[in-house]
Amino acid sequence: MVSGCFDLLHAGHIAFFKTAASYGKLYVAVGQDKNLLQLKGKAPWFSEKERKYIVGSVRYVHEAFIASGKGMLDFEPDLRRIKPDRFIVNTDGHTGEKEKLCRELGIEYIILDRIPEPGLPARSSSFTKRELQFPYRVCIAGGWMDQPWVSEIYPGSVVVARIWPTTEFNDRSGLATSSRKVALQLWDGKIPTGDPVRNAKLLFGAENPPGSKYISGSQDHIGLMVPGISRIYYEGGYWPSDIKNCTDPSVCEWLSEVLYLIPLKPRPTGYDPIEEKNLEKEYVKELGDSGNKCWDSIIKKDVKGLGRAMTESFLAWKKILPNTVPDHIMNEMTYYTSNYPGAITSGSGGGYAMVASEKNIEGSIRIKVKF
Repeated sequence: MVSGCFDLLHAGHIAFFKTAASYGKLYVAVGQDKNLLQLKGKAPWFSEKERKYIVGSVRYVHEAFIASGKGMLDFEPDLRRIKPDRFIVNTDGHTGEKEKLCRELGIEYIILDRIPEPGLPARSSSFTKRELQFPYRVCIAGGWMDQPWVSEIYPGSVVVARIWPTTEFNDRSGLATSSRKVALQLWDGKIPTGDPVRNAKLLFGAENPPGSKYISGSQDHIGLMVPGISRIYYEGGYWPSDIKNCTDPSVCEWLSEVLYLIPLKPRPTGYDPIEEKNLEKEYVKELGDSGNKCWDSIIKKDVKGLGRAMTESFLAWKKILPNTVPDHIMNEMTYYTSNYPGAITSGSGGGYAMVASEKNIEGSIRIKVKF
């Protein structure tokens, strides 16, 4: 018998099953979704039913089933029920608790080295998931300053952070998903090496070829390509005149701890956020200044200042581009701006409520700033 998550099944799993099956009929305990969520803090990519079906379809497996227990030894009730001659783990899966349990039950405990099939690379689930992961970006304050028709009126800053996909974020929700899709095609799903700012320029050009009707703002591309947190200063151009960057682990981890995302409805298809414009210098200054205040508050780890800057940016959007904050979104966001240090939507027209708070918010999604 063997046990595990067996999410994103790869050649390493198959090699493990093949070797384990050489000892006799192979029974596989597949971890429950809720148990994996509790242990790892995130749900598996595939459901327990899907993983059981996939594992059970492997020709080396005699029987696959969903583990009936909880915790690190979720397979224990099934181990007692099946009473196998041997329980097998690889070197990554070995623990003293597993070995002790097998010894108590008189079951031989075998540890296998992770050896791939000849000609194939060594694989692990964590490595495969890292390959499949590509960052998103959040715009924390100052959005729309990356459009020349805004920043030419008054210069100012946008603050963005590069984040790992802690969940499958919704499309059309202001997390640079369109730019991300272009990046996935451009670099075949892998994060490119080399100068991050140069990569951001390449991505900007790929998404905005000559003749583009609407130019996707460069804060999306900088946010996706440049690690950590960035303050991007615009003064009338599509590309910023200055980029300040913070990859200090203590600052990035602090921001990860105080930002919460709460799902709102994604923008509807055909939605036009710039149909109505009120480009008053006073309003644009409020927007650009909110980006500077946001940056200063993050560097100081000041959650109250961060919250105020986020709310100021959100309210400036409403003044400059009323369609970016529909009435139903404003009604919902008023709760967060009134009961927490501050909040902003992740994008125009909705997406996620992004809330600054030192207290946990039930039902929210946590972010992880990648530095």
